[in-house]
Amino acid sequence: MEEIRKISKEQIQMAFVATCIETTARQQGIDYLEIYRRMKRVGMIEDYILPNYETLHSESREVLAERLMECLNNWEAAL
Repeated sequence: MEEIRKISKEQIQMAFVATCIETTARQQGIDYLEIYRRMKRVGMIEDYILPNYETLHSESREVLAERLMECLNNWEAAL
């Protein structure tokens, strides 16, 4: 009998964060670690991506990556 595993909402959201980082990096043609460091430095993961998960996860990957990059550039400029 196949065992069904349940994953928590936190695990689902963390997978989404990883997808956001990887998709944005790929669209920009840069390493995902660079995007992660930049997002982490400005607090974008905790203060934007996670709180807006419900809205953001309904976007296409292309639109999502564009929005995240715009947000990242704006937040970095505000530092």
